[in-house]
Amino acid sequence: MKEGILHAEGFPETAVRMRARTGAADAFPSSDDYGHALFGADCIEAPASADPIDRLRLVPPVFVPQRMERLLELAREPVYRDVVLETTIGGFRSALPVYVSAFGSTEAASIALGIAAARQAGRLGIPMVVGENVMPVNSYGRLEDDAERSLLGRITAYLKEALDGYGGVVVQQSTEDADAEVWNLVYSDPNVLPLLESGRLAFELKVGQGAKPGLGGMTLVDASAAERLAGAYLLDPVLGGDRVLRSSSPGTFTEEILRQQIRLMRNNYPRARIWVKLPPARDVSAAAQVAWAAGADAVSVDGAEAGTGWAPKAFLRHVGLPLGECLLRIGEHRTAPHPSSLLVSGRMWEGARVAKCLALGANAAGLGRAALIAVDTDPDHGLTNLVECLALELQLLVSALGKYHVQALDAEDLWSPSAR
Repeated sequence: MKEGILHAEGFPETAVRMRARTGAADAFPSSDDYGHALFGADCIEAPASADPIDRLRLVPPVFVPQRMERLLELAREPVYRDVVLETTIGGFRSALPVYVSAFGSTEAASIALGIAAARQAGRLGIPMVVGENVMPVNSYGRLEDDAERSLLGRITAYLKEALDGYGGVVVQQSTEDADAEVWNLVYSDPNVLPLLESGRLAFELKVGQGAKPGLGGMTLVDASAAERLAGAYLLDPVLGGDRVLRSSSPGTFTEEILRQQIRLMRNNYPRARIWVKLPPARDVSAAAQVAWAAGADAVSVDGAEAGTGWAPKAFLRHVGLPLGECLLRIGEHRTAPHPSSLLVSGRMWEGARVAKCLALGANAAGLGRAALIAVDTDPDHGLTNLVECLALELQLLVSALGKYHVQALDAEDLWSPSAR
């Protein structure tokens, strides 16, 4: 794929591709400049950004009692590689506080090698979410020649490479997926039994998404696909030409509907974990509390800066809360430590942004567009390289903050220029 085909305004595609190629080395300046240049003088100003997370800085302390505890435990001075990254994400044991967030049925997700992403996520020991509409658009996969586009193809690829005891597969469901009985098919499939038996299968109820909150999933299809999908989706020739806009329904939710849906999931799929995906809505905190109280293992929140395969420009520029604001609102009402996970996504590709989100109360961060770009850059090692670089940055940052587990990060580690 040519560079730029996954381009999004404001997203550092070139930087992500570099990490996908060079791995952990990209956590540092180019070694070619060592001894010939001084670094950092141009980095001390806070970024000029409307993003609340970008405006935050991670600030180490002088006194580090947790480092002393680690020193006594190790009987030596601790170093950054002693930072523990393993954690729990939505009921799954994960090697890192990151997961691969939902790839749906859009052309970008299909072209960008969903199978390659599944294989690498499995090897890394991190969870992977299979996004909405994959089955209604591309089939379930039992008889599908193009397995890379099918739902079962992605699950099987992950399972073949998965680290024993780590990670898990999360199958997202939209209104149209529910009509196609996606969860019933997955839950009863013998091919998925190893995930069920090891407690590594989850179902995610999609309430909304970051890039176009209040709307359902959107993508473009050609005339033949539109004819095949007629009756299942809203098909609108608004764009003209050979492409048709295919839209999912956004779904209808009240507090009681959300509660009952989660309870229904618990009753119908007792061996699966239950995740709920929320949009960056003004009542995101109230919705998260309802989901957790009803028994959800994880609530994932997309910020307005989250990527998308297709969305109206007005939504990308003007609709939804930034992820940082979502975290601040949820944090006002969330008691710690909370037994269920808070997961976040939106412009995640490097360690500092992930660390800030963890300090704001998240348990893990989802790699969406960054993961797609990484596997597109290198189908065999791109995602692995990207995650290894991010992991090194996390260890460096957490150690500098005098802590030795990623879940020890909290608000004391952050400074905001507006908090004066």
